[in-house]
Amino acid sequence: MSISHSHHTSHTVRDVIFALLRSFGMTTIFGNPGSTELPFFKDWPDDFRYILALQEASAVAMADAYAQATRNAAFVNLHSAAGLGHALGSVFTAHRNQAPLVLMAGQQTRSMLLTEPFLGARDATEFPRPYVKWSCEPALARDVPMAIARAYYLAMQKPCGPTFVSVPADDWDVLTEPVAARQVSFAFAPDPVALQQIADALNHSRKPALIVGPSVDRDGAWDAVVALAERTHSVVWESPKSSRASFPEDHPLFAGFLPPIRELLAQKLVGHDVVVVLGAPVFTYHVHTGGPFVPEGTQLFQMIDDPEAAARSAAGTSLLCTLHLGLTHLLELVEPSTRSAPAPRVRPTAPVATNQLSAEFFMHTLMRVMPTDAIIVEEAPTHENAMHDYLPIRKSGSFYTMASGGLGYGLPAAVGIALAHPERRVICLLGDGSTMYSVQGLWTAVQQHLPITFIVLNNHGYAALKDFGRMFGIAEIPGADLPGIDLVTIARGQGCASLRVEKAEELAETLTGSFASEGPVLIDVLVDPVTTPVY
Repeated sequence: MSISHSHHTSHTVRDVIFALLRSFGMTTIFGNPGSTELPFFKDWPDDFRYILALQEASAVAMADAYAQATRNAAFVNLHSAAGLGHALGSVFTAHRNQAPLVLMAGQQTRSMLLTEPFLGARDATEFPRPYVKWSCEPALARDVPMAIARAYYLAMQKPCGPTFVSVPADDWDVLTEPVAARQVSFAFAPDPVALQQIADALNHSRKPALIVGPSVDRDGAWDAVVALAERTHSVVWESPKSSRASFPEDHPLFAGFLPPIRELLAQKLVGHDVVVVLGAPVFTYHVHTGGPFVPEGTQLFQMIDDPEAAARSAAGTSLLCTLHLGLTHLLELVEPSTRSAPAPRVRPTAPVATNQLSAEFFMHTLMRVMPTDAIIVEEAPTHENAMHDYLPIRKSGSFYTMASGGLGYGLPAAVGIALAHPERRVICLLGDGSTMYSVQGLWTAVQQHLPITFIVLNNHGYAALKDFGRMFGIAEIPGADLPGIDLVTIARGQGCASLRVEKAEELAETLTGSFASEGPVLIDVLVDPVTTPVY
């Protein structure tokens, strides 16, 4: 006996996917279109917008930041193996950022794949691994919508991250059954026995410390951490190389930023009998040294939403939970402290103007004149110390950088943030080296008329690399200088307003003027090439 399914299969794969994306709130598509995805664009819906980037790595970085800012997965259109290959550096960064993305790459038609066609992707699902949570090229065209749905739910599960679906070009017009969007909860509560253990330790501690990481801000737990710190009179450190700010950096309990070096980090924690790490690995290091991970006699706890981070922790007791839920429960168990509050840290004095404009003077000036609700996107690794000293982040959702260390993220990320928050000024701090990895992102900012001030702290080279060279006893590094790049002209060539600042007395007025601009502005700031080493 045969059963007709015709009443179920009157929808094309394309129709079902657009309906799914609409249900998921994913009507902004990032990408750079290619021939293998052209059938995807047929009958493009009026309620979808396509954000065109001029290179696929920029498209993924824009989507990564947009996903973080909206707390929802973003959809990215890539072009077969070549486009995915261009994007892989940004896919790695999105993995480290724990940014929820659904990456869709075109593939040649199924009937051609055995002949190694032009633009065909061999073993398409293997290419983005291991930096995607799931990778699929459905065996049947009609299964593509179900694969997209699964990719979304997996991308949104903690820890969030990119997923990948390869779609042959002839799949889009195949008839299939509709796929209804399902409600899936992505928060999970802590083990109550283990949570009580952390509460008991804090309640009996002589000198507690909290270490906050990016999952605090990602999970909307900023206020809960402030409440916990104030209730327990704990000092609060930012975890090494954190890609988000998770505590107000002008708060009297804020102690500063932990170095990504085992020996130096352990020294910072000396004297604390209880340390609770919230939403961060234990620990992220950049330069190897020996020695203990934490001082002897220090009790270490970790609350984290990432099972892998818990498994690889080198010390302490780990508790799996999403941070907002975990901290809400912890606050119910922690008693108000009778200890005296720790003394606030000594803040550096205001820098003075010098002949060569220093990064410290720049950061202090920016802090004075920027809008109070501005969002900082940073990729100026040479100037991290100056930023930490003079540009405190005061509000949740106001700071983004990349967790991978791979340059080229910051400029397109600012575009993604501004698309998510067009009502706020985005200030993108870049090095001149960083800028050139993804300078074509300026074009998208112009086309979308976004309120971004791009500021290039220009020292004519890869100064962070030179700092590392000195640390390792290498006097000269070939390829570390960047002479002859005219960033003002490059920006203007893409339609972006731009100007150069060479003197300290010009800085405040130029910055203030850029913040009043409706569209994007690039400011090329010539800074003193001598810096404090950053690790």
